[in-house]
Amino acid sequence: MIDEILTFNKQFVDSKSYEQYITDKYPDKRLAVLSCMDTRLTSLLPAALGLKNGDAKIIKNAGGLVISPFDSAMRSLIVAIYELGVQEIMVVAHSHCGACHMSYDHFHEQMLSRGVSDKTLDTIRKCGIDLNHWLEGFKDTPESVKRTVNTITTHPLVPSDIIVRGFIIDSETGELEEVKA
Repeated sequence: MIDEILTFNKQFVDSKSYEQYITDKYPDKRLAVLSCMDTRLTSLLPAALGLKNGDAKIIKNAGGLVISPFDSAMRSLIVAIYELGVQEIMVVAHSHCGACHMSYDHFHEQMLSRGVSDKTLDTIRKCGIDLNHWLEGFKDTPESVKRTVNTITTHPLVPSDIIVRGFIIDSETGELEEVKA
C-alpha cells in the first residue's frame, strides 16, 4: 500500500496538483479542532464544519480525547494557542465511536496474540505507565466531551480568553450537537 501511495505522490507533485492546497501555517479562522481519528471523519468533519485547507488546526487521536493535562493532544493545543494564534477550540467527538467501551483487557489479549509478552507489559508498568488508564476508552460520549473540555479550560497554561466548546458529530450526516458543560 505504501508503494502505491508513493507512486501516486510522484504523479501528484509532477502534475502540480498541490497548488490548490498552498497556505501558510497559521489557521485563517484561528481555530483548533480536537477530534477522533475515525476514517468516517476524514472528509466529513471539515466538510460539515465548512473548513477548507488552511482554516484550522485539526488534531486527531483515538476518541478525540485529552487523557492527561500533559499528553500530546494538550501539547498540540498549547502550541496552537501560543505559536499559531488559535483563539477558539472545538472538541468534536462522534456517534458510534470505536473508543467507546475500549479497554486495556481487550487490547491485552490482542497484544499477546501478536507477540507482545506479559514481561514487556510488566516492564512498562514498572516505568510508571498505567496501561489500564492509557488504553481506556469511555462509556458515555457526552461525559467524555465534557471531561476533555474541562481539562482544556482548566489547564494552567491555557489563557482564560480561549473559547472551548464541545460537540458530538453524527458520523453519517455530519450534524453537530453541542454538549453543554
